[in-house]
Amino acid sequence: MSVRRIMGIETEYGVSVPGKPHVNAMMASSQVVNAYAVEVLGDRQSRARWDYDEESPLRDARGYDQSRADADPSQLTDEDLGLANVILTNGARLYVDHAHPEYSTPEVTSPRDAVLWDKAGERVMAKAAKMAAALPGGFPLQLYKNNTDNKGASYGTHENYLLNRQTSFGDIVTALTPFFVSRQVITGAGRIGIGQDGGRSAFQLSQRADFFEVEVGLETTIKRPIINTRDEPHADPEQYRRLHVIVGDANLSEIATYLKMGTTALVLSALEAGVVADGLMPEHPIAALHAVSHDSDLGYRIELRDGRSLTAVQLQWEFFEQAEKHVSETMGLEPDEQTADVLRRWSDLLTALESDPMSLADQLDWVAKKALLDGYRRRDGLDWDSPRLELVDLQYSDVDPERGLAQRLQQRGRLQRITTDDEVGAAESYPPEDTRAWFRGECIRRYGDDVAAASWDSVIFDLADRAALQRVPTLDPFRGTRQHVGELLDRTETGADLVRALAAGA
Repeated sequence: MSVRRIMGIETEYGVSVPGKPHVNAMMASSQVVNAYAVEVLGDRQSRARWDYDEESPLRDARGYDQSRADADPSQLTDEDLGLANVILTNGARLYVDHAHPEYSTPEVTSPRDAVLWDKAGERVMAKAAKMAAALPGGFPLQLYKNNTDNKGASYGTHENYLLNRQTSFGDIVTALTPFFVSRQVITGAGRIGIGQDGGRSAFQLSQRADFFEVEVGLETTIKRPIINTRDEPHADPEQYRRLHVIVGDANLSEIATYLKMGTTALVLSALEAGVVADGLMPEHPIAALHAVSHDSDLGYRIELRDGRSLTAVQLQWEFFEQAEKHVSETMGLEPDEQTADVLRRWSDLLTALESDPMSLADQLDWVAKKALLDGYRRRDGLDWDSPRLELVDLQYSDVDPERGLAQRLQQRGRLQRITTDDEVGAAESYPPEDTRAWFRGECIRRYGDDVAAASWDSVIFDLADRAALQRVPTLDPFRGTRQHVGELLDRTETGADLVRALAAGA
């Protein structure tokens, strides 16, 4: 049992055009994506488009496909609407989704790498905003790594984890529902406003919680479910299912992202082994999700179906103890470094949340934000409905290093990091070496003129000497790594050379 598995993060960024409230958000988002593509990738690498042919967003893990006629238009993510959509040399996808610029990390194999390529996305977005503003006829843009405009709209930060296809979907619902309800105490980004429109002025842990309405479902933008059932693995469907998690917040704290991915990976590892915690399901999961978020004092007790009542922190302790026991039984006294580190940090945070939550202002987003807001409230005598506090809430998530409050906290050492600037800079340009993302990103870098399109599970070449497009499948996320194909790419100068070598079995 380990935290290591194929995982990734996709984040829709909030977009604002100061002084121009009527600018179309889709147009502004397209400018952001196109500006970065042209300026950083250039004409050669930005030629490749996204390949939608193998996508199946209406396939449900409960065993059926929803009809397109019954689907909300926002679910039809396999339609090419002609919006800005590029593949980056680091293997990531940068595109416009639901009128927001979205960055989807390349596939990685560890929580720390998820943090690294997620932080690279913040850097991509910060640069893209400046590049879009500098275009002829451009205008200043501000991008926010948050999840709501506090006017009733929410946009997502989704996690993705590959797990064994044989894992029971019923067990996934049983285990992950209470886990997701309670993990907000670690992963919440913090928000002023209660309710989808933020109508009641108060502070809560999560920016996303109030937007969830059902326990299980296929939708992602309406009737949002705690457990999303989309069954689109982007890998061999006989071997894998992809857990598409839509209930998380957009974190700027590296520690929060690290533990969000790491603790979830540990729970999934236990699930794959058939270890399912009994008796932890809340009696009313949606109400509990909302109530936990609304209680920054962490005292709310969740009524469970077995008759007990536990706080969210106590529920997290249940999952920690299960994970620690399973790691000990499967890996002995020496688990791999990241697994041991996630367990240690998880335990330390839960202990601090029980005794002094505000001591975690240098590690968790909701605590860091609340500490800033409480400081303004004490100093200036402000109530939670103060517009100044709402501005601080928003400014915390600004990705511009000169404006963003989270960015400033990191620069001053007041928000802990587990990555370095040099590592993040490299991750902006280069893909992880231990997944198929390396092949995708390097094909864009080396053979940009010859790549017509790509997706998570294929790269498509358009070659002068071939009448038809040449699709190179990449269904196995552990093939296409630097170790696997690095020597092959090093000795092929063009896409045509590479395709011929692959056809010859080289």
